[in-house]
Amino acid sequence: MTAQVVTTLRSDARDNRGRILAVARLAYAAEGLDVPIREIARRAEVGVATVYRHFQTKEALMAEAFAEQMALCSATVEEGLAADNPWNGFRLVIEKLMEAHALDRGFARAFTSQLPAVVEAFTTDRDRTLRLLLELVRRAKEAGSLREDFLLEDISLALMANEGIRAESPEMRVAASRRFAALMIQSFQANPVPAPLPPAVRLPLSRG
Repeated sequence: MTAQVVTTLRSDARDNRGRILAVARLAYAAEGLDVPIREIARRAEVGVATVYRHFQTKEALMAEAFAEQMALCSATVEEGLAADNPWNGFRLVIEKLMEAHALDRGFARAFTSQLPAVVEAFTTDRDRTLRLLLELVRRAKEAGSLREDFLLEDISLALMANEGIRAESPEMRVAASRRFAALMIQSFQANPVPAPLPPAVRLPLSRG
């Protein structure tokens, strides 16, 4: 086999891998985690075997597809921890996480999922993010800004509810998410101070 042929094969493999990841990111963001590998392969115009040659399991594909979002989550929490005022840092984290999750249904479900296979795929990055969140929560409580009975599970509840927002466009979904985040932040505050909410967005009354 000539060097040129080997180079071409390697280039084709890289192209296939990149196309599979791009398709998976779009599919999971728009439709959630239930999109089957066979459908990912069809949209990427490759065989199912090609997908599995690059990613041994669906969880491995998900982990790589969401790697950028996981890094963004960690960076967001680090930004919150760096804030001079713990409450402002906590509020920033909630706002940014909920906006990011509103744009990506798949990542929202992956981040809050309790399915063993999904948890295992994100263990390292998610554990680090959760440790950072716990530290931010501790600081906000010590400052007297965050209610004492607040738990990390309350963020999961907010993200799950936020993921359920249905709107006509991504822009409207983000706008609705910002209003919902403001409501959640006020409910998390130890001594809530009423503040103007972001503008409301017209949403369907049912999922149909």
